[in-house]
Amino acid sequence: LMIWNELKWVPSEKQLAQFIHLQELLKEWNKKTNLTRLVDGDDFWIAQVYDSLLPIQEDLQNPKLSHKFIDVGSGCGFPGLAIAIAMPHSNIVLLDSSSKKTTFLKEASKEIGLNSRITVLTERAEAAGKEALYRGQFDYAIARAVAPATVVAEYLVPFLNSKGQALIYKGSWDETEQQILKKALVELNADIRNTHKFSLPDSRGIRNIIRITTTKKCPNQYPRSIGKPKKQPLGY
Repeated sequence: LMIWNELKWVPSEKQLAQFIHLQELLKEWNKKTNLTRLVDGDDFWIAQVYDSLLPIQEDLQNPKLSHKFIDVGSGCGFPGLAIAIAMPHSNIVLLDSSSKKTTFLKEASKEIGLNSRITVLTERAEAAGKEALYRGQFDYAIARAVAPATVVAEYLVPFLNSKGQALIYKGSWDETEQQILKKALVELNADIRNTHKFSLPDSRGIRNIIRITTTKKCPNQYPRSIGKPKKQPLGY
């Protein structure tokens, strides 16, 4: 598959089998509950798997790395499940407030043989970000297409440890959004480390990755109470 060349990484036989198993589970579950339309062929391999692994390309070169990830708004498991398969020594929390989604995530983790490294949490990000078990605990907090970037940043930054990074996956990204996010991050004691623009193979469009690091501890008032980050986004 050309996607592996693009990533400069090749999955082991076991990992490839796990990706294929995940695809089969998605197809099966999709018949009874609509999880995602992207389950066939390149829809799965490019728009889901490749897209999920893009921002961790460098880490993929070192499979022994043992990171702690939290995937916020994990949905049907991208990027979280894909990263769990690709990084066999990492631990991942998959967080989603929809029990329909988390039921699938639990089942899929078990079926693919990942449940020793995956925790599935049915909760809102605003609540989980306040809990001692999760706050300040992660090397990576990630979210793909959940909400505007400033809202997502308020969900993600509280989860980061002092060296952690938040990764926001976006389609389009422009200077205005960049400025609003910068302003919001001042409140969260964080900073844009860099933004990276990729073209997905097979003319699947543009993918922007916004990488955020903390400058000091996130103030205790963040994340604000449930619904607040969306209703009154920071940075405006």
